[in-house]
Amino acid sequence: MEGYTNLYGMLETALKQAGEESGMLLGQELSITLTDSLSSSKSSYFGGLEDGCFVLGVGSGEAYPGQFYLLFSLRDAIVLSSILLGIPPARIQEKKRLSIIENDDIDAFSEIANMVNGALNTVFQGGLPHKVRLKLLPPKKYIPEIDPLTADSPLPDGDYLMFRSRLDMPGQEMNHLDILIPFELANCFDPQPVVDKQPPEAAAGGASTQDTPGGAGDEIEKPVPAGPGVDSIVVLEDDEEQRKLMIEMIAFTGYQVAEGNLNADLKELFGGRNVKLVIIGSQDADDRELAVCIKVNAIRQDSPPPIVMSAECWTRTAVLKALKYGARDIIIKPFDKADVTAKVQRYCKINA
Repeated sequence: MEGYTNLYGMLETALKQAGEESGMLLGQELSITLTDSLSSSKSSYFGGLEDGCFVLGVGSGEAYPGQFYLLFSLRDAIVLSSILLGIPPARIQEKKRLSIIENDDIDAFSEIANMVNGALNTVFQGGLPHKVRLKLLPPKKYIPEIDPLTADSPLPDGDYLMFRSRLDMPGQEMNHLDILIPFELANCFDPQPVVDKQPPEAAAGGASTQDTPGGAGDEIEKPVPAGPGVDSIVVLEDDEEQRKLMIEMIAFTGYQVAEGNLNADLKELFGGRNVKLVIIGSQDADDRELAVCIKVNAIRQDSPPPIVMSAECWTRTAVLKALKYGARDIIIKPFDKADVTAKVQRYCKINA
């Protein structure tokens, strides 16, 4: 539907990030691609629902109070949770076919939903600073013709702005993730012009781009330098040999490289540079190395560059903590040149 371009852009960026981060958690490639937005209502949405779904409320606090909803199909939730739990593929297909979901599945699915909410929080707080903080609520399962549809369950009656996204995972037949936002809350996130008082071109464009530069969310995703500077990659690593090896691997970009150890003065390294990517190297990805992510995000608070962390020893907990601290991806040592090249191209937006 027309309008809400700023909100669409924020959701598009957040869902893309959520797919990348959830894929890392699952050890599988996963993409979440926003495809459409339309006006809907609780009655029309659930009236046409054939399969079961999980409904997760997201509480919005601070200046924009309210609640919106994430809706995953039950079968998608089974696939995602089962992969996270390490269940064999044949058993996953059986569980999916029979819609079998157990307590462990719900707990695992909630971890993935937290990744989605984390990405939403990151992008919304960046686009609407000091205006919103999102909190994920426990999932509710809804099965058509079995579970009651009441005025408040599984979500309140009313009209909603619905954003539909496609889930893609190699080897799996996936459905979609829908986000239903009450219009009152959507208008807080992205105030709309009064159509009959605006020229047609302004009405079609949605909200003013003064609040969110670019209008479609590109600036939320792309790093924005503090000032004009040389396109650069920052490499932080205590091990000098490992640092030199990484610098050799990223030479193909043609970007300048600012290098230093993990105690380096970031203000000096970032000064006069348009930092496209930060690569942080470590041995075990412990708290000292992870804390560098916070410093990087702080030095470019409005639009921090993508961060990739490399380490020799990665545990599931370390991966989750790296993502929590602001890393976008990880690299496992010893370095695989093809892996390093692909990730640098991806985050620096360099065509292969």
